[in-house]
Amino acid sequence: MPSQPESWTIKHFSQANPVGLGQDSLPALLRLIAGSIEQRPGIEVQDVIQHSEVTADGNWWPATLYFHEPSL
Repeated sequence: MPSQPESWTIKHFSQANPVGLGQDSLPALLRLIAGSIEQRPGIEVQDVIQHSEVTADGNWWPATLYFHEPSL
């Protein structure tokens, strides 16, 4: 009988720059994400998905980070 594949639950959070002046700053978004990673010591980042949306106020850069928490 084949063994069961390893499985786990992945967690995620989404972030974006505040709407308004600077909402289109990709470097600011990356700094925001880096700060969030630093606030979660030991997480294992699985993926970061970033995309651009066009709004009435111009380009906007939301991102979603997928991660695993350390095993206890």
